[in-house]
Amino acid sequence: MPHATPHADAATAELDSVLRGGPFHVALRAAIAARGLPLQRVQHHLSRHGVRVGVTSLSYWQQGARRPQRPESLRAVRALEEILQLPEESLIRLLAETDDRAGDRRSAGRSYRSLVEASGVVDKLLAEFGTPRDGGLHTLGHHERVRIGARRELAQRESHHIVRAHRDGVDRYVAVHHGGPGADPERMHVRALENCRIGRVRRHHDTGVLAAELLFDLGLRAGDTFLFRYTVEDGTAGVCREYVRGADSPGGQYALQVCFDTAALPVRCHRFTQHSAAAPRGGRQELPLSARHRSVHLVEPRLRAGYVGIAWDWE
Repeated sequence: MPHATPHADAATAELDSVLRGGPFHVALRAAIAARGLPLQRVQHHLSRHGVRVGVTSLSYWQQGARRPQRPESLRAVRALEEILQLPEESLIRLLAETDDRAGDRRSAGRSYRSLVEASGVVDKLLAEFGTPRDGGLHTLGHHERVRIGARRELAQRESHHIVRAHRDGVDRYVAVHHGGPGADPERMHVRALENCRIGRVRRHHDTGVLAAELLFDLGLRAGDTFLFRYTVEDGTAGVCREYVRGADSPGGQYALQVCFDTAALPVRCHRFTQHSAAAPRGGRQELPLSARHRSVHLVEPRLRAGYVGIAWDWE
Protein backbone atom coordinates (compact mmCIF):
# COMPACT_ATOMS: atom_id res chain seq x y z
CA MET A 1 0.00 0.00 0.00
CA PRO A 2 1.48 3.41 -0.93
CA HIS A 3 2.20 5.86 1.83
CA ALA A 4 1.83 9.63 1.76
CA THR A 5 5.12 11.49 1.77
CA PRO A 6 5.87 14.12 4.47
CA HIS A 7 5.72 16.76 1.73
CA ALA A 8 2.23 15.61 0.66
CA ASP A 9 1.06 15.53 4.28
CA ALA A 10 2.31 19.08 4.82
CA ALA A 11 0.62 20.31 1.64
CA THR A 12 -2.68 18.72 2.67
CA ALA A 13 -2.47 20.20 6.17
CA GLU A 14 -1.76 23.65 4.74
CA LEU A 15 -4.71 23.32 2.35
CA ASP A 16 -7.11 22.33 5.13
CA SER A 17 -5.99 25.33 7.16
CA VAL A 18 -6.29 27.95 4.43
CA LEU A 19 -9.65 26.62 3.21
CA ARG A 20 -10.97 27.44 6.66
CA GLY A 21 -9.35 30.85 7.06
CA GLY A 22 -8.23 32.04 3.63
CA PRO A 23 -7.38 34.32 2.02
CA PHE A 24 -8.57 33.26 -1.42
CA HIS A 25 -5.27 33.46 -3.30
CA VAL A 26 -3.38 31.46 -0.65
CA ALA A 27 -6.09 28.77 -0.66
CA LEU A 28 -5.99 28.56 -4.46
CA ARG A 29 -2.19 28.28 -4.47
CA ALA A 30 -2.28 25.59 -1.77
CA ALA A 31 -4.96 23.61 -3.62
CA ILE A 32 -2.98 23.63 -6.87
CA ALA A 33 0.16 22.59 -5.00
CA ALA A 34 -1.64 19.81 -3.13
CA ARG A 35 -2.90 18.32 -6.41
CA GLY A 36 0.51 18.70 -8.07
CA LEU A 37 -0.93 20.32 -11.19
CA PRO A 38 1.06 22.78 -13.33
CA LEU A 39 -0.98 25.80 -14.41
CA GLN A 40 -1.06 24.56 -18.00
CA ARG A 41 -2.88 21.42 -16.82
CA VAL A 42 -5.27 23.50 -14.73
CA GLN A 43 -6.04 25.60 -17.80
CA HIS A 44 -6.62 22.41 -19.83
CA HIS A 45 -9.08 21.07 -17.24
CA LEU A 46 -10.93 24.40 -17.23
CA SER A 47 -11.30 24.28 -21.01
CA ARG A 48 -12.88 20.84 -20.67
CA HIS A 49 -15.43 22.47 -18.36
CA GLY A 50 -16.18 25.03 -21.07
CA VAL A 51 -14.34 27.86 -19.30
CA ARG A 52 -11.50 29.80 -20.93
CA VAL A 53 -8.92 31.35 -18.59
CA GLY A 54 -5.32 32.19 -19.45
CA VAL A 55 -2.32 30.79 -17.58
CA THR A 56 -1.27 34.36 -16.78
CA SER A 57 -4.63 35.04 -15.11
CA LEU A 58 -4.36 31.85 -13.05
CA SER A 59 -0.87 32.89 -11.97
CA TYR A 60 -2.10 36.34 -10.95
CA TRP A 61 -5.01 34.83 -9.00
CA GLN A 62 -2.80 32.53 -6.93
CA GLN A 63 -0.32 35.36 -6.27
CA GLY A 64 -3.03 37.74 -5.10
CA ALA A 65 -2.10 40.25 -7.81
CA ARG A 66 -5.63 40.08 -9.20
CA ARG A 67 -8.96 38.58 -8.15
CA PRO A 68 -11.60 36.98 -10.37
CA GLN A 69 -14.28 39.56 -11.16
CA ARG A 70 -15.92 38.92 -14.54
CA PRO A 71 -18.80 36.39 -14.71
CA GLU A 72 -16.61 34.05 -16.80
CA SER A 73 -13.89 34.26 -14.14
CA LEU A 74 -16.38 33.45 -11.37
CA ARG A 75 -17.55 30.41 -13.34
CA ALA A 76 -13.90 29.40 -13.52
CA VAL A 77 -13.60 29.58 -9.72
CA ARG A 78 -16.59 27.26 -9.41
CA ALA A 79 -15.02 24.85 -11.90
CA LEU A 80 -11.70 24.99 -10.02
CA GLU A 81 -13.41 23.67 -6.91
CA GLU A 82 -14.35 20.52 -8.82
CA ILE A 83 -11.02 20.19 -10.65
CA LEU A 84 -9.02 20.60 -7.43
CA GLN A 85 -11.38 18.34 -5.46
CA LEU A 86 -12.39 21.05 -2.99
CA PRO A 87 -15.64 21.38 -1.01
CA GLU A 88 -18.41 23.01 -3.03
CA GLU A 89 -18.40 26.83 -2.82
CA SER A 90 -15.24 26.88 -0.64
CA LEU A 91 -13.29 29.17 -2.98
CA ILE A 92 -16.34 31.31 -3.79
CA ARG A 93 -16.86 31.97 -0.08
CA LEU A 94 -13.20 32.83 0.49
CA LEU A 95 -13.31 35.20 -2.47
CA ALA A 96 -16.24 37.05 -0.92
CA GLU A 97 -14.62 37.14 2.52
CA THR A 98 -11.38 38.48 1.03
CA ASP A 99 -13.28 41.34 -0.58
CA ASP A 100 -15.10 42.05 2.67
CA ARG A 101 -11.90 42.17 4.74
CA ALA A 102 -10.23 44.41 2.17
CA GLY A 103 -13.10 46.87 2.51
CA ASP A 104 -13.60 47.08 -1.26
CA ARG A 105 -16.76 45.04 -1.62
CA ARG A 106 -18.99 48.08 -2.07
CA SER A 107 -16.60 50.05 -4.27
CA ALA A 108 -15.82 47.06 -6.48
CA GLY A 109 -19.49 46.14 -6.58
CA ARG A 110 -19.09 42.44 -5.92
CA SER A 111 -21.34 41.44 -3.05
CA TYR A 112 -21.38 37.91 -1.68
CA ARG A 113 -24.88 37.63 -3.11
CA SER A 114 -23.69 38.33 -6.65
CA LEU A 115 -20.90 35.76 -6.26
CA VAL A 116 -23.40 33.13 -5.15
CA GLU A 117 -25.59 33.87 -8.18
CA ALA A 118 -22.63 33.73 -10.53
CA SER A 119 -21.61 30.34 -9.13
CA GLY A 120 -24.90 28.84 -10.34
CA VAL A 121 -26.35 27.87 -6.96
CA VAL A 122 -29.69 29.57 -7.60
CA ASP A 123 -30.07 27.90 -11.00
CA LYS A 124 -29.36 24.51 -9.41
CA LEU A 125 -32.04 25.02 -6.75
CA LEU A 126 -34.60 26.19 -9.30
CA ALA A 127 -33.83 23.15 -11.43
CA GLU A 128 -34.71 20.92 -8.47
CA PHE A 129 -38.18 22.47 -8.50
CA GLY A 130 -38.45 22.14 -12.27
CA THR A 131 -39.11 25.89 -12.41
CA PRO A 132 -37.75 28.40 -14.97
CA ARG A 133 -36.28 31.66 -13.70
CA ASP A 134 -39.47 33.73 -14.13
CA GLY A 135 -41.84 30.88 -13.24
CA GLY A 136 -44.37 32.07 -15.83
CA LEU A 137 -44.92 35.34 -13.97
CA HIS A 138 -44.14 38.99 -14.72
CA THR A 139 -43.60 41.24 -11.70
CA LEU A 140 -45.87 44.30 -11.65
CA GLY A 141 -44.81 45.43 -8.18
CA HIS A 142 -42.52 44.19 -5.42
CA HIS A 143 -42.14 45.71 -1.94
CA GLU A 144 -39.45 44.35 0.38
CA ARG A 145 -39.04 45.23 4.04
CA VAL A 146 -35.71 44.18 5.58
CA ARG A 147 -35.18 44.29 9.33
CA ILE A 148 -31.65 44.61 10.77
CA GLY A 149 -31.38 43.32 14.34
CA ALA A 150 -29.60 44.49 17.45
CA ARG A 151 -26.49 42.46 16.52
CA ARG A 152 -26.42 44.25 13.15
CA GLU A 153 -27.56 41.04 11.46
CA LEU A 154 -30.16 40.56 8.72
CA ALA A 155 -32.94 39.40 11.02
CA GLN A 156 -35.97 39.28 8.72
CA ARG A 157 -37.13 39.96 5.18
CA GLU A 158 -40.77 40.42 4.20
CA SER A 159 -41.85 40.45 0.53
CA HIS A 160 -45.13 41.59 -1.02
CA HIS A 161 -45.48 40.65 -4.71
CA ILE A 162 -47.96 41.75 -7.37
CA VAL A 163 -47.60 39.55 -10.47
CA ARG A 164 -49.26 38.76 -13.80
CA ALA A 165 -49.20 35.31 -15.41
CA HIS A 166 -47.95 35.14 -19.00
CA ARG A 167 -49.01 31.52 -19.53
CA ASP A 168 -51.86 29.30 -18.34
CA GLY A 169 -51.64 27.05 -15.31
CA VAL A 170 -49.21 28.97 -13.11
CA ASP A 171 -49.95 28.04 -9.49
CA ARG A 172 -46.74 28.71 -7.58
CA TYR A 173 -43.71 30.95 -7.10
CA VAL A 174 -40.24 29.99 -5.89
CA ALA A 175 -38.86 32.48 -3.36
CA VAL A 176 -35.07 32.61 -2.98
CA HIS A 177 -33.38 34.04 0.11
CA HIS A 178 -29.64 34.80 0.21
CA GLY A 179 -28.08 34.73 3.67
CA GLY A 180 -24.77 36.45 4.23
CA PRO A 181 -21.41 34.70 4.74
CA GLY A 182 -21.79 32.20 7.57
CA ALA A 183 -25.60 32.00 7.33
CA ASP A 184 -27.24 28.71 8.31
CA PRO A 185 -30.28 27.93 6.12
CA GLU A 186 -31.30 25.10 8.47
CA ARG A 187 -32.17 27.72 11.10
CA MET A 188 -34.07 29.99 8.69
CA HIS A 189 -37.87 29.88 8.63
CA VAL A 190 -40.24 30.81 5.81
CA ARG A 191 -43.81 31.85 6.62
CA ALA A 192 -46.66 32.40 4.20
CA LEU A 193 -48.55 35.56 5.15
CA GLU A 194 -51.16 36.13 2.46
CA ASN A 195 -52.66 34.21 -0.50
CA CYS A 196 -50.09 31.41 -0.50
CA ARG A 197 -48.86 28.41 1.48
CA ILE A 198 -45.44 26.79 1.84
CA GLY A 199 -44.59 23.84 -0.42
CA ARG A 200 -41.17 22.26 -0.90
CA VAL A 201 -38.13 23.93 0.70
CA ARG A 202 -34.54 23.45 -0.44
CA ARG A 203 -31.37 24.67 1.28
CA HIS A 204 -27.79 25.06 0.08
CA HIS A 205 -25.66 24.91 3.20
CA ASP A 206 -22.29 26.09 1.83
CA THR A 207 -23.71 29.38 0.55
CA GLY A 208 -26.55 29.99 3.02
CA VAL A 209 -29.19 30.05 0.26
CA LEU A 210 -32.78 28.96 0.88
CA ALA A 211 -35.44 28.39 -1.80
CA ALA A 212 -39.10 27.81 -0.95
CA GLU A 213 -42.15 27.05 -3.05
CA LEU A 214 -45.11 29.35 -2.40
CA LEU A 215 -48.25 27.55 -3.58
CA PHE A 216 -51.33 29.45 -4.76
CA ASP A 217 -54.85 28.09 -4.16
CA LEU A 218 -55.74 28.41 -7.85
CA GLY A 219 -54.14 28.09 -11.23
CA LEU A 220 -53.72 31.40 -13.05
CA ARG A 221 -54.60 31.94 -16.68
CA ALA A 222 -52.45 34.04 -18.98
CA GLY A 223 -53.16 37.69 -18.17
CA ASP A 224 -54.44 37.04 -14.63
CA THR A 225 -52.97 39.15 -11.81
CA PHE A 226 -52.22 37.87 -8.33
CA LEU A 227 -50.73 39.19 -5.10
CA PHE A 228 -49.11 37.30 -2.26
CA ARG A 229 -46.93 37.96 0.75
CA TYR A 230 -44.37 35.95 2.72
CA THR A 231 -41.52 36.45 5.17
CA VAL A 232 -38.16 34.81 5.89
CA GLU A 233 -36.80 34.77 9.45
CA ASP A 234 -33.00 34.71 9.21
CA GLY A 235 -30.66 36.18 11.84
CA THR A 236 -28.11 33.40 11.32
CA ALA A 237 -25.17 35.30 9.78
CA GLY A 238 -22.81 37.99 11.01
CA VAL A 239 -22.79 41.75 10.53
CA CYS A 240 -24.84 42.91 7.53
CA ARG A 241 -23.76 45.98 5.56
CA GLU A 242 -26.05 45.99 2.53
CA TYR A 243 -29.11 44.52 0.89
CA VAL A 244 -29.13 43.90 -2.86
CA ARG A 245 -31.96 42.98 -5.24
CA GLY A 246 -31.07 41.47 -8.61
CA ALA A 247 -33.27 41.16 -11.69
CA ASP A 248 -32.63 39.19 -14.89
CA SER A 249 -35.09 41.29 -16.92
CA PRO A 250 -36.98 44.59 -16.51
CA GLY A 251 -39.94 44.54 -14.14
CA GLY A 252 -42.50 46.75 -12.47
CA GLN A 253 -42.22 49.01 -9.45
CA TYR A 254 -39.75 47.97 -6.76
CA ALA A 255 -39.58 49.42 -3.25
CA LEU A 256 -37.02 48.49 -0.61
CA GLN A 257 -37.24 49.57 3.01
CA VAL A 258 -34.49 48.77 5.51
CA CYS A 259 -35.40 49.11 9.20
CA PHE A 260 -32.81 49.20 11.98
CA ASP A 261 -32.99 48.19 15.63
CA THR A 262 -32.76 51.01 18.18
CA ALA A 263 -29.58 49.45 19.57
CA ALA A 264 -27.85 49.35 16.16
CA LEU A 265 -28.15 52.47 14.04
CA PRO A 266 -25.82 53.09 11.06
CA VAL A 267 -23.89 56.33 10.68
CA ARG A 268 -24.83 56.75 6.98
CA CYS A 269 -26.80 55.01 4.25
CA HIS A 270 -26.87 55.20 0.45
CA ARG A 271 -28.57 53.57 -2.52
CA PHE A 272 -26.66 52.20 -5.51
CA THR A 273 -27.21 50.46 -8.84
CA GLN A 274 -25.11 47.99 -10.76
CA HIS A 275 -25.48 46.69 -14.33
CA SER A 276 -23.97 43.26 -13.62
CA ALA A 277 -22.11 41.33 -10.94
CA ALA A 278 -18.77 42.33 -12.46
CA ALA A 279 -19.63 45.97 -13.21
CA PRO A 280 -18.71 48.91 -10.94
CA ARG A 281 -21.47 50.43 -8.88
CA GLY A 282 -23.08 53.71 -9.79
CA GLY A 283 -26.19 55.74 -9.09
CA ARG A 284 -25.02 56.47 -5.56
CA GLN A 285 -27.41 58.62 -3.55
CA GLU A 286 -27.26 59.36 0.16
CA LEU A 287 -30.38 58.31 2.07
CA PRO A 288 -31.45 60.13 5.25
CA LEU A 289 -32.27 57.88 8.20
CA SER A 290 -35.66 58.53 9.76
CA ALA A 291 -35.04 59.27 13.46
CA ARG A 292 -38.52 58.18 14.53
CA HIS A 293 -38.92 55.08 12.37
CA ARG A 294 -35.19 54.19 12.09
CA SER A 295 -35.53 53.29 8.41
CA VAL A 296 -34.42 54.22 4.90
CA HIS A 297 -35.99 53.31 1.60
CA LEU A 298 -35.73 53.50 -2.17
CA VAL A 299 -38.35 53.28 -4.90
CA GLU A 300 -37.68 52.26 -8.51
CA PRO A 301 -40.74 53.12 -10.67
CA ARG A 302 -39.61 50.46 -13.15
CA LEU A 303 -36.99 47.91 -12.16
CA ARG A 304 -34.19 47.47 -14.67
CA ALA A 305 -32.16 44.34 -15.34
CA GLY A 306 -29.15 44.28 -13.01
CA TYR A 307 -28.87 45.16 -9.34
CA VAL A 308 -30.19 47.86 -7.02
CA GLY A 309 -29.68 48.08 -3.28
CA ILE A 310 -29.01 49.99 -0.09
CA ALA A 311 -25.69 49.95 1.75
CA TRP A 312 -24.81 51.41 5.13
CA ASP A 313 -21.78 52.09 7.33
CA TRP A 314 -21.48 51.19 11.00
CA GLU A 315 -19.32 53.16 13.41
